[in-house]
Formats: sequence, structure tokens, C-alpha cells
Amino acid sequence: MSTLTGTQKAAMLLLQLGKERAAKVMAQFDVTEIEELTGEIMRLERVDQAQADDVLEEFYAASVIGPGVGGGMLMAQHLLTSSLGGEQAALMMERLQTSMAGQPFEFLQQADPRQVLSLLNSEHPQAIALVLAHLRPEHASAILAGLEPSLQGDVAHRIALMERASPDVVALIADSLQRKASTVLAPRELAPVGGVAPLVEIINRADPTTEKMILEGLESRDEALAEEVRSRMFVFGDIVLLEDRAMQLVLRGVETNELSVALKGVSDQVRDTVLRNLSERARENLVEEIELLGPVRLSQVEDARAGIVQAIRRLEESGQIVLRRDGEDEYVA
Repeated sequence: MSTLTGTQKAAMLLLQLGKERAAKVMAQFDVTEIEELTGEIMRLERVDQAQADDVLEEFYAASVIGPGVGGGMLMAQHLLTSSLGGEQAALMMERLQTSMAGQPFEFLQQADPRQVLSLLNSEHPQAIALVLAHLRPEHASAILAGLEPSLQGDVAHRIALMERASPDVVALIADSLQRKASTVLAPRELAPVGGVAPLVEIINRADPTTEKMILEGLESRDEALAEEVRSRMFVFGDIVLLEDRAMQLVLRGVETNELSVALKGVSDQVRDTVLRNLSERARENLVEEIELLGPVRLSQVEDARAGIVQAIRRLEESGQIVLRRDGEDEYVA
């Protein structure tokens, strides 16, 4: 955190508020401050989740002990409620307080997934689910991919059904892993973990083969739950739901050869969505590239599509685009 300037921290905090709320906050600054913040936001192509959490924690701490101002938890909650609304503010306050309390599985965050797999090998599936629910989605995804296929669906099912974890249970599992890993552990207060949302985040970061195996394993245990997870995932075909400006931003970061492979065998709707957001020359080049490709292995097509979906997810995480899943309400300007 010491490497970030105050302006960078402010920009990172604004990115986590969303476009509309960030705009309301920025409206309170003068022109010079807005220019500085906008420059930092443009440079923040991707926000590291750990740094983002640190910024939130520092904001919370400053509001509690800020010198010479009427700070404290109530002030922090008031500021967040004004920016985010009651429900989102409550969730963020809980996240901030949890962050202040420490992370029970923090020692696993930077560990190699293979080492974590070795550590979790003999643990009960419920314990594995609890650990993965506490880790960063991309890290948990790599670990979940390394589990035995028969175990993946079981663990995924348990993550989805998990709501809150008792501090005693978390402490017991953390203590056991602490002894096995000879790592210092910090306790954590009761906090929401698991559920469908983090499971979707984990699966969205998995490779196509692992994604398919997890969903199949989940479906064999709970068909309704598997359908809910699928409905909340962003898949390649969902690019038809992107606004044109968002689609154009995505396409600027995708190579023509990757895009041509990804578009093999797609519906006319998906193809038209992509083509109408390209310049005339780029559109002609892409159509020609697709025609020259000939037959392509399905695994290559899936990998290309997964790469584009990951690029879209990164743009969403950085606040540059907003994803709308099928069935969600439209936005009104």
C-alpha cells in the first residue's frame, strides 16, 4: 500500500463504487482534482483485489480515527450509504470489518496451488469448500481444477450452499492447517462466505474442461442449483448482451486470429454483434480470416472463447464495462 499515492488510492476506491456513484462523488471535487483522478483511473487497467481490499480497509480506518473530523463507524456507514445505498453499504461495511479482523487463510493466498492441493488432500470436502470460499476466485479456481473430478462437483456444491461460517469452525480448520503448514494464523470474525456468487466467480476463471466437469458434477447432485449457476455465469454467447461501446472496448484488446477461431460455429446473432462493432476494414479482414481457417478443433474454439470471456471479466473488474446477464433488467439513463 505504501507504493500507492493518495490519488491512486482515491481512484481505486472510486472504481469500486461503480460508474454512476463514482460520478456523484467526483462531482464534489474541483476541476484539478477531477483531472488528476481521471488520469489515475485511466492508468488502472486492472485492479488487484488485495490492493483494493487494502484501500477499503484504509478508508474505513481513516473514518474511524481520522484527526479533527467527526469520523467513526457511523460516519463511514453514512458515507457509504450515501454513495452505494443501504444494502450495498451494509455489505461493504461487513467486508471492511472482516478485513480489519484479519484473514484466517491468508497464508494460502500466495501459496502455489499445487502446495495447497497437497495440504488439502486429506481434508473433508466441506473443509475444502470453506477454504476455497475464503480465497481469491482465480486462486480458488486453480486449486479446484486440481481436485479429483469426483471431488470437484461435491466441493462446488458445498460452496454454493454455504452461507455463513461459524468462527469456531473456521478457527478449528484454520488451526489444523496452521499446524500442518507451520504458518502463523490470524483469527477472523463471523463473515459471509460461499454461496452461488463466489462459486460463479471461481468457475468463470476455470478453463473450459474444468468448467464443464464442475458443472456436470454439480448437476448430478443438484440439477436446480446447477441451472442457477449456469444462469449467472457469463459465457461467450452473452456478448450479444453487451452495449456497443463495451463490445468495441473488448474487441480492441483481442487479436484477429483469436477472434476468428472464437467465432467458428457461432450463431448469426453473435457473429453480427461482433461484426457491426468493427471498422469496415477490420470486418473484411476478420471475415476473410474465418473463411481461410477451415475446420478447427473444438478445444481450440473453446480456448479462444474462454480467453475473450476472461478479457471481458477483467474489463468488468476494472470498472470499464458493465455486464448484463440474460434476463436482467435493462439500465435506464
